[in-house]
Amino acid sequence: MKMIWIFAAIIVLLVGVAVVRAMRTGDKAPSSGTPAPDFTLNSQDGKPLSLHGLRGQWVVLYFYPKDFTSGCTKEAHNFQRDLSQYEQKKAVILGVSVQDEATHQKFCAKEGLSFKLLADTKYAVSSSYGSLVNLGVAKLSARHTFLIDPAGVIRKTYLNVNAEKHSTEVLADLAQLQQTASPK
Repeated sequence: MKMIWIFAAIIVLLVGVAVVRAMRTGDKAPSSGTPAPDFTLNSQDGKPLSLHGLRGQWVVLYFYPKDFTSGCTKEAHNFQRDLSQYEQKKAVILGVSVQDEATHQKFCAKEGLSFKLLADTKYAVSSSYGSLVNLGVAKLSARHTFLIDPAGVIRKTYLNVNAEKHSTEVLADLAQLQQTASPK
């Protein structure tokens, strides 16, 4: 019986450490008004995509934990639902997680996603955006989003994302930022 309690205490301790690590994610995220860290990653079609290649367009760079999970699927569906509105605002949506291109391809096919999902299998981009969660036994991207302007500057950072409402929130902020940036 004593061994069971010791085992249970160890499990609780490990879960506690994982939660604390996850909560500290975002401490090193680039802030609004700073240049967005550049990167090149492969998308679900196996082709490389670079952030600097998207200059002249707004970019919604969203990090998410894992394909095929409920929250990530809901968030992706909402971005897909609103895709035409983003396109009207000259904005590109890019999803990033640590899974590989093949997994992203299956996720896009199953869920009907037509925007790019990028494979950060070496964790470098998630890390440079302060969006890497190290759970000890696994690493995941945190649910963070960065709204990047056509000049490559971060204009809005989202570190507390509600997957259900997020696309609507980003669209509203994008409209406001574009209105503020346009000449009167």
